[in-house]
Amino acid sequence: MYPFKWERLQKPGWRDWNRVGPNVMFLGLTSMLTDISSEMVASILPIYLLFAVGLTPLQFGFIDGISHGIGAVSRLASGLLADRWQRNREVAACGYGLSALCRLAMPIAGNAWGAISTIVVVDRIGKGIRTAPRDALISLSAAPEHLGLAFGVHRAMDTAGALLGPLVAFALLASLPHAYDVVFVTSFFFAIVGLAALLCFVKNTSARTHNIARRRLNLADTQRLLSVRPFLVLLLMGSSLALVTVADSFVFLILQRKLSMEAASFPLLYVVVAGFYLLLAIPAGWLGDRWGRSRVFLLGYALLVLSSLCVLSVGDGLGAALLSLALLGGHYACTDGILMALTSRLVPVDLRATGMAVVGTATAIARLSASILFGAVWNWQSAEWALGLFTAALAVMLVLALGIMGTLRN
Repeated sequence: MYPFKWERLQKPGWRDWNRVGPNVMFLGLTSMLTDISSEMVASILPIYLLFAVGLTPLQFGFIDGISHGIGAVSRLASGLLADRWQRNREVAACGYGLSALCRLAMPIAGNAWGAISTIVVVDRIGKGIRTAPRDALISLSAAPEHLGLAFGVHRAMDTAGALLGPLVAFALLASLPHAYDVVFVTSFFFAIVGLAALLCFVKNTSARTHNIARRRLNLADTQRLLSVRPFLVLLLMGSSLALVTVADSFVFLILQRKLSMEAASFPLLYVVVAGFYLLLAIPAGWLGDRWGRSRVFLLGYALLVLSSLCVLSVGDGLGAALLSLALLGGHYACTDGILMALTSRLVPVDLRATGMAVVGTATAIARLSASILFGAVWNWQSAEWALGLFTAALAVMLVLALGIMGTLRN
């Protein structure tokens, strides 16, 4: 990484925003509407599965982990197909449509946890299908020097949906207690509008747009990604850090118990995190473009360590809880889009979706393992004991990553 220079930190001007492009803005609109839908469901799912359906923490951890893992595999497949067909928008649309259908399937499943688990998995498959081609579209629609800002703008709009979704769920449950079916059906309509925005306004941007000849990709083409040392470093460090990252749902369940929150208020925890993510996503992306994306990425994990320490220190007051949620939002602002911006600079245009899918798949599988392990440790000891163990492991991994990721090209 290059040394810090204050002159790099100049405020973004109109040209910076203009180079983000309409594609990024409309993809952000699609993600915002879709996230309203998905977060309406995600914000009530932990409390619904544990208290309405009656799952144990280990069962919930297994469902959460396996759904992320299967979604990761579908992400890899969709990345390969999007690069092979040069149809990022169409592949992404399939994922958005599949997730929308899951919204209607959820109330049909009732309290059958097996059916609910299947629907959660299918929904994650839909999310996995759309993620890599969508991020490839963003990276191909923005100038290379503005990738951090482009992903920051998209993630900010995406997070606006993540903020509004739990609020809608909270409003519905406050008016109609335990009316989970109403939440599921309402989320379906938001998902459909988001899909329509993608199909009507987003244009395909592919390797051909960048004057690269179309050719049939094969396994050797994808394997050459792993021969690029900076890409391999990013892949290993990103997945290693994810392996010791606690899922949000577990953190929120700990806070809910410590604060003695009512079930109807549970979605508000998602709202606070999404609010801070929304505020910080664009500044974090802009800072990454000028200060170094790998630096900002590691800063995000330092914020996660501090967030976990705050959760462990939560008592009767709200101060430590609010600080932990603010730091968690900052963590996502510094890592989510920044990781994809880093990846897009390390892979060729014709393998853009595939490279992003490989990184996304590796980190998702690591999170799968982390969720299952955390649930098992919770059952064996306690939630606080498990969180303390993961926090210590993350701090150690962060120290190791500081020395290794300095070789990355930002």
